[in-house]
Amino acid sequence: MAPAKRGKKDVSARAVTKSMSKVSVEEDTTDVFLFVPNLIGYARVILAAISLYYMRDNPKVCTVLYCVSCMLDAFDGMFARRLDQATKFGAVLDMVTDRCTTSSLLCFLTAAYPRCALLFQGLITLDFSSHYIHMYTTLVAGSKSHKIPLELQIAPLLPHAMLKAIYADRNGLFYHAIFYYIPSLTWPQILGAVTLPICAMKQAINAVQFWKAAKRLAEIDCEERSQRRAKHIK
Repeated sequence: MAPAKRGKKDVSARAVTKSMSKVSVEEDTTDVFLFVPNLIGYARVILAAISLYYMRDNPKVCTVLYCVSCMLDAFDGMFARRLDQATKFGAVLDMVTDRCTTSSLLCFLTAAYPRCALLFQGLITLDFSSHYIHMYTTLVAGSKSHKIPLELQIAPLLPHAMLKAIYADRNGLFYHAIFYYIPSLTWPQILGAVTLPICAMKQAINAVQFWKAAKRLAEIDCEERSQRRAKHIK
């Protein structure tokens, strides 16, 4: 009888341990969603959504909300490092928010300037495809940040200050200069002329990013194929 009772106690103890670990995982998951950088990310999404609502009827409100949303992008990374709250979820949220806000603005420009629709569609395609394949590659390769590999590959070619400017701008200033373009206004033309080189550089980086990520994926494929062949030989 004693062994049977001991066996029942072991089973119940394992069940309690399993349930406690499950509760712990659920609590940790909730904590991740409530990390400060992720809360900032949610604020960015809300501000961007409201800015899109005002895009056609109130360009000034749209621009202020859009710019605040983009400016918060610098703070989520800062808090993630200081509070040790960098997460994969936060990295994906940051990347998806950037892609959606940029593409939404380009979609509006496509409607506002039908003659340039193909160009804007191409920019959306390049932006989405390069960042998707780059994010996928970094996740497969085990990198902790979707921005690190690109900086390591591009940084030797550019001054550090220029690289920071490219990341901070996110093409927003140039696209908003086009958004505000009126022949009678001079400041959108000046802003567009100043930010055009940065926008062009960002598109070049997107193209390089796509190629580097594709090449890295091909290398991973070759490594996996070699490992499978080695197993078959053994």
